[in-house]
Amino acid sequence: MEEIAKTDNMLSPYRVLDLTDEKGFLCGKILGDTGADVIKIEKPGGDHSRSIGPFYHDEIDPQKSLYWFAFNTSKRGITLDIETAEGQKIFKELLKTADFVIESFAPGYLDKLGLGYSALTKVNPKIILVSITPFGQTGPYKNFKGPDIVVWAMGVEMYQWGDADRPPLRINYPFHCYHHAASEGAVGAMVALYHREMTGEGQHVDVSIQECIAEGLESYGPYWDTMKTIQCYRLFGHRRVHVTWLWHCKDGYVMWLYWGGPFGTRVSAPLVEWMKSEGMADDFLIAFDWTKLDFETVSQEVMNRVEEPTNKFFMSHTKAELLEGALKRRIMLYPVYDSSDILKSEQLAVRNFWVELDHPELGTTITYPGPFAKATRTPPVVSRRAPLIGEHNREIYEKELGILPKKLKTLEKAKII
Repeated sequence: MEEIAKTDNMLSPYRVLDLTDEKGFLCGKILGDTGADVIKIEKPGGDHSRSIGPFYHDEIDPQKSLYWFAFNTSKRGITLDIETAEGQKIFKELLKTADFVIESFAPGYLDKLGLGYSALTKVNPKIILVSITPFGQTGPYKNFKGPDIVVWAMGVEMYQWGDADRPPLRINYPFHCYHHAASEGAVGAMVALYHREMTGEGQHVDVSIQECIAEGLESYGPYWDTMKTIQCYRLFGHRRVHVTWLWHCKDGYVMWLYWGGPFGTRVSAPLVEWMKSEGMADDFLIAFDWTKLDFETVSQEVMNRVEEPTNKFFMSHTKAELLEGALKRRIMLYPVYDSSDILKSEQLAVRNFWVELDHPELGTTITYPGPFAKATRTPPVVSRRAPLIGEHNREIYEKELGILPKKLKTLEKAKII
């Protein structure tokens, strides 16, 4: 797919200066997908996040990071050292035509450079600054470092997961909590833009990654406050026995859980009937009284006898067969898709979810997830692949700022751009 002009999208009139690292990449991508002109600003030589793998064809190269590709689509890219006086001067020139600055530096870093919010408003009074940091701009933790695993743990979310006989677990996905905060940063930017439309005033949006994780705890806080009980997903937090959720099948896994009580009769009995119709339910399972299944009192031996034939049944079918049969019988079972499954998803294909982006530098196209939403009048669009290092330097510096080629070469030699 060729680059798409951003003339009729939701945020087409607006410009974003993106100073984020992996903590805020998704914020700029969301704004870019909705039509804003997002200019990703990297240090000369490229952002450190380009070293994050995996890499295209496993070739470790800052220009081939698939992580960089994924979270920097719909952006243009320039290099600029804002720690230098000349770099700060150029940044302020860019600021004059910008609507948003998004950043994820440690609190106080931009102030030390003379580029904090108060300084930015002197150049552009309507600017909206979005800061995404581990613990926010204030408080006793504001200067704490916040790797993903730290903020995930201190946001309480990690404690909810794991087996009953093991320590808590993190969700094994790189920078998961950062993406929560980056998306909240985009929301904050839009609310601030609405306020600006009403009042003409810009503002500083302060996003704490810890708070973004903690706000997703739903009922956990009130549950503790009222019941003095910590909810967990570790086998529902209280089960004395091992109960299988994730089952092997012929070509992967499916999710299924036996239940007890009146609800268990509606949920568990249909699966046993299906197994019985294929001669795979033994007498013990057929005669089992689901209304009396109580995970507070049931023994591991009983659960093992329930699960043994069930495991054999699942192993005799593929994910597709199990899903089809579950839908017919209204059974709460679903396949666990891997990357190849989701790329072949009929549902996503019908909705034209996947997009192909040209990578001329690689001589190929790459399949990407499509935009986060659809809209009848101004649909978000993944408009271009992620920028190469300094790819749009001349386009922006020469054509937009009017910097002469000779001056540009001097700036490049001095490693200011």
